[in-house]
Amino acid sequence: MTRFEVGERDFLLDGRPVRLLSGALHYFRVHEAQWDHRLAMLRAMGLNCVETYVPWNLHEPRHGEFRDPEALGRFLDAARAAGLWAIVRPGPYICAEWENGGLPEWLTGPLGRRVRTRDAEYLRAVDVWFGRLLPQVVARQCDAGGPVVMVQAENEYGSYGSDSAYLAWLVDRLRALGVRVPLCTSDGPEDHMLSGGGVPGALATVNFGSGAREALAALRRHQAGGPLMCMEFWCGWFTHWGRAEEPRAPEDAAGALREILECGASVNIYMAHGGTSFGGWAGANRAGELQDGALRSTVTSYDYGAPVDERGRPTEKFWRFREVLAAYADGPLPPVPEPPRVLADPVRAVVEEWAPAEDVMAALGGAEVEGGGPATFEELGVDRGVVRYRVGVPGPRGRYPLRVRGLRDRAVVCVDGELRAVVDTEDAVVGEVAGPASVEVWVASLGRVNYGPRLGESKGIVGGLLHERQFLHGVRSRGLRLDAMEGAGALARVPFRAVEGAGGGAGLYRGTLTVAGRPGDAGLALPGWRHGFAWINGFCLGRYWDEGPQRTLYVPGPVLREGANELLVWEWEGAPAPVGEEAGAPGLYPCAAGR
Repeated sequence: MTRFEVGERDFLLDGRPVRLLSGALHYFRVHEAQWDHRLAMLRAMGLNCVETYVPWNLHEPRHGEFRDPEALGRFLDAARAAGLWAIVRPGPYICAEWENGGLPEWLTGPLGRRVRTRDAEYLRAVDVWFGRLLPQVVARQCDAGGPVVMVQAENEYGSYGSDSAYLAWLVDRLRALGVRVPLCTSDGPEDHMLSGGGVPGALATVNFGSGAREALAALRRHQAGGPLMCMEFWCGWFTHWGRAEEPRAPEDAAGALREILECGASVNIYMAHGGTSFGGWAGANRAGELQDGALRSTVTSYDYGAPVDERGRPTEKFWRFREVLAAYADGPLPPVPEPPRVLADPVRAVVEEWAPAEDVMAALGGAEVEGGGPATFEELGVDRGVVRYRVGVPGPRGRYPLRVRGLRDRAVVCVDGELRAVVDTEDAVVGEVAGPASVEVWVASLGRVNYGPRLGESKGIVGGLLHERQFLHGVRSRGLRLDAMEGAGALARVPFRAVEGAGGGAGLYRGTLTVAGRPGDAGLALPGWRHGFAWINGFCLGRYWDEGPQRTLYVPGPVLREGANELLVWEWEGAPAPVGEEAGAPGLYPCAAGR
């Protein structure tokens, strides 16, 4: 039994001052078989604590359908076995460059801007979710022999809203559901953020990447007592598709970490190990100061420039951080674990069969809905995936511009069965079309916004389809969820055909990767493939896109097996033609790290 408390100036562990040296590691971004290795890497870097978010939408993808919230408990048990304390940040909003900031689309769809407020319907949903999740935390608090020393209420709320009644409700519910350890909040080091995100009963902490003295001074202006803590020390940054990476020099990051510790503060390194946004769960941002500009979709890799890279290897930043942290350790640091096993030799896939996109939709899609206008992803119950819209242009009529108004996010447009355009602007002009004509628009979400005032915005066609200035009505909408391809027996319903002679169209491709000998970590490359998702043995590696800068997908060694491995590729813009030839064959490579 251990007592962890917030003292007048320090955290107290059984009455003795203690400093939290924590690192962020999201259990849901690391294959469970690799948790022990990654936690050991954190311990070897000099950390005494691990922090994780909890993504609500991952664990309740459909209303009332819970998927393994017990994973958090298993992770916390692994942290305890590794000799680490734990900070849990259950949200309900988490940001984290994660789809919709962790909020389920089935909730944000109908509620819109009512989420993250005192709205009664939103609070009821949070209460049910917390009631299901929090037993995993409550049973593992430090005063019950577990690793959990602190729990966060909401996340960076001062960057979003000012509903103090909502924050007070969260604190009350966390306490009522059995959380006994200290509660905290985290916000940026600006007055409006700290005042908007603070709440009585929770210790305020601050997030920043540099300028520790100024940031901690701002925190002290809002909180005269209690320990100082940087809950997110941004030692790197994430990357968007189509944009260059933003590396941070190891010596610069190490200097900023040293400054935090010299100020006497506790710290949580964000990220200590970033991992991967498997399953298509990567989020997106809007450009501009008010986040009202173009959508910027986050890549699958969440390497983040972290000291422990995506594959679990120590980087130069790791060694620099270890030098800094060693001065604050209770004793000698543990040895650095051996790196994970790597695939011995390259493996080229043999792509044997495929099914066109329309056949996949017919086999695995939801019900088609006809209405005056297009239905959104949320109305069709699609979190990650695509929606197909079909509408007729009446005639006879002349050639006029065909427009897609309110497009979110990227569409493949066909007219009378012929590919016309791929568009990705909110007001997209496809070209001129004469009537009568049959139009199909396949829309893919590129990830829901995870931060800012456009959190929870709907996906699909939210405006309408126009010919000249006239709305086209009688739109038929049908959705295909990404996870529809993962259910037991799902692929048996898909009418695959031989890939020989295929013209590289959009669709679902299936092949085999034969691994000789013991498998290990690898990277999946898809040369010539444009845009889609890939699975190996039913495990979704995430989105690939020839936009770059990410060129390969990280494949955890535990996903592979010796011998035949099933590869599934959902290519929704067009595969290389002819499919299956060596130049365009997917392949596993030993040295790729998912970037």
